[in-house]
Amino acid sequence: MRSLLWRLILLSPLLLLVVLFALSNPESVRLGLWPTNLLVQAPLSLLMLAAMGIAFLLGALTTWVVGLGTRLRARRAEAAAAALRTELQALQARLARAEQPPGATILPPQRAAIEHRP
Repeated sequence: MRSLLWRLILLSPLLLLVVLFALSNPESVRLGLWPTNLLVQAPLSLLMLAAMGIAFLLGALTTWVVGLGTRLRARRAEAAAAALRTELQALQARLARAEQPPGATILPPQRAAIEHRP
């Protein structure tokens, strides 16, 4: 909840600028795409916001694709570290058993023989 509050505080100036931009540019403009005969007539503010949104999504996609290799290497490193951790624990257990003096070997408790005297 605290993180959401900080995000809203940090984003509020940007949101205020977006609202002011949209209110300041209500004029309709015609936008054409050159190789086609596609013409779009819409308010300038909507076209600019749509262009910024598309640019943001392309940037996010590019960043995600670039980070794929790093995330894959991190996953492999975590798996290798886990395997080495289990191997270390097994070797430490073997070392602890090997360092015990021969007389200190712990044997399982033996059952006392029950004697029946007639």
